[in-house]
Amino acid sequence: MAHDTDKIRALVRDVLLRDWDPIGISDIPEAKDEYDAYADVVFGMLINENATAEDIANYLFKIATEHMALPDREMAKLSETAAAAIVALRSNR
Repeated sequence: MAHDTDKIRALVRDVLLRDWDPIGISDIPEAKDEYDAYADVVFGMLINENATAEDIANYLFKIATEHMALPDREMAKLSETAAAAIVALRSNR
């Protein structure tokens, strides 16, 4: 069970780097852990709270626009795309 948990957590991290990446660090090897705190929250939402894609997208959008102070023009789409990919991980369990 722990192996599955670790695998899903790693997949969430990958999705955030690939599909969300609001500050554009996915190509910087030294920054691969930049979103780990957010990935842990999203992983918890996915596994423990059975959050919807909308819930996760709202969380990611809030992080990008309020905590990172990024303009919301592109953040909504990035957040929605990442959230959909993360929720799809449930069917891979």
